[in-house]
Amino acid sequence: MNTIQNPGSKTDSKRVLIIGGGFAGLNAALELGGVPGVEVTLVDRHNYHLFQPLLYQVAMAGLSPADIATPIRSLLSHYKNTSVLLGEAKSIDLPGQKVQFDFGELEYDYLVLACGATHSYFGHNEWEVYAPGLKNISQATEIRKRVLSAFEHAERITDPDEQKKYLTYVIVGGGPTGVELAGAIGEMSRFTLSKDFRRINPSHTRVILVEAGPRILPMFSEQQANRAARDLENLGVQLWTSSVVTDINDDGVELGSERIRAATVLWAAGVEASELGQSDGMQTDNRGRVMVEPDLSLSKYSNVFVAGDQACYTHQTGKPLPGTAPVALQQGRCIGKNIRAETQGKPRSEFRFRDKGQMATIGRSRAIVEIGKFKLAGFFAWVVWLVVHIFYLTGFKNRVLVVMQWAWSYLSFRRGARLIVGKEWDPELVHEAQPEHEAEEVPVSSEH
Repeated sequence: MNTIQNPGSKTDSKRVLIIGGGFAGLNAALELGGVPGVEVTLVDRHNYHLFQPLLYQVAMAGLSPADIATPIRSLLSHYKNTSVLLGEAKSIDLPGQKVQFDFGELEYDYLVLACGATHSYFGHNEWEVYAPGLKNISQATEIRKRVLSAFEHAERITDPDEQKKYLTYVIVGGGPTGVELAGAIGEMSRFTLSKDFRRINPSHTRVILVEAGPRILPMFSEQQANRAARDLENLGVQLWTSSVVTDINDDGVELGSERIRAATVLWAAGVEASELGQSDGMQTDNRGRVMVEPDLSLSKYSNVFVAGDQACYTHQTGKPLPGTAPVALQQGRCIGKNIRAETQGKPRSEFRFRDKGQMATIGRSRAIVEIGKFKLAGFFAWVVWLVVHIFYLTGFKNRVLVVMQWAWSYLSFRRGARLIVGKEWDPELVHEAQPEHEAEEVPVSSEH
């Protein structure tokens, strides 16, 4: 395939190629927007920027996909030096300074890799068919379909054992995503759906959160994790800690000699970085993350930067930074500023992460928040969690819609996107580019 010219490139301009439109890639592009002497091309396999921290709300029918996704082009359209392309990177030629995409090759002077991460099934990729993860809209709508369909199947089944299977939900992984999913299912079954069915009682739903470690939320203090555990148990969630999954199939989950029969299993355990970081010249850790220098560049190729979930940055604490949105956002901004400074003849700056704390929500009006030594739990923590997430949502329209949707759900105990939609799911296709209309798949307000 022939090399094609970067859109809008000029012979005397530095060509910056950004792969990935998540928090890292988008913020790098925003920092370089309108900078003289720089031509930016951002390529992503989706046409939208996704606010992943609220993806579980789509999976649990609390929000529509359009509430947490914004077209990338609309976010960058007012920068004349920035172009956006829909495509998927296939390989990188670091010495030749070019990237092979599914539509051709693009050359660069600076390369920013911000391709994110996918779920890791620890060598058991066959489990993905039975236990989808939660990294994109396709997976979120698939999870929503499975969760809601299980109640529908249980409603029409007369065999008590089969009913119990369909009313059992297993979430593997006790991190923030697993806790949020478990809390949302427990809350939905107890309050939202309890009056909607005639032949089953959704409040008898069994929700099991499985964690291989000794406790859930290991990144939080033990005090906060215990508070979250109590809140989950109040929602009817069972916690199985120190339990390692040995098999997952269409009948449920095996934990050594024990078996949990469940029709719905969700995966929120390990993650691994994008395979694009496995190119020659890139040193990676055991999770596929690229080892980077203090300025987030490669040791052998100083014009190549890596950020977000794809980067392994250990220069600040001696341990890799967590794969969270604040880390990716700050790294993207740092890379953009460094490229801008270098094109203006100024020195680069080392990246320093400013930790603004961490938080996790447990159902309606419950959350835990840690900011340094400051700890907060319960309703006021949930308010802080709500404000922070609304603030970081991209686009004013999205913020307004989310506030209205959550206000309705909070006051009425109803959920506004309880539609069972989607084609038959294939785990081999979930990472492919989605059509441009997918972010608008479900109406913002649809109560059926």
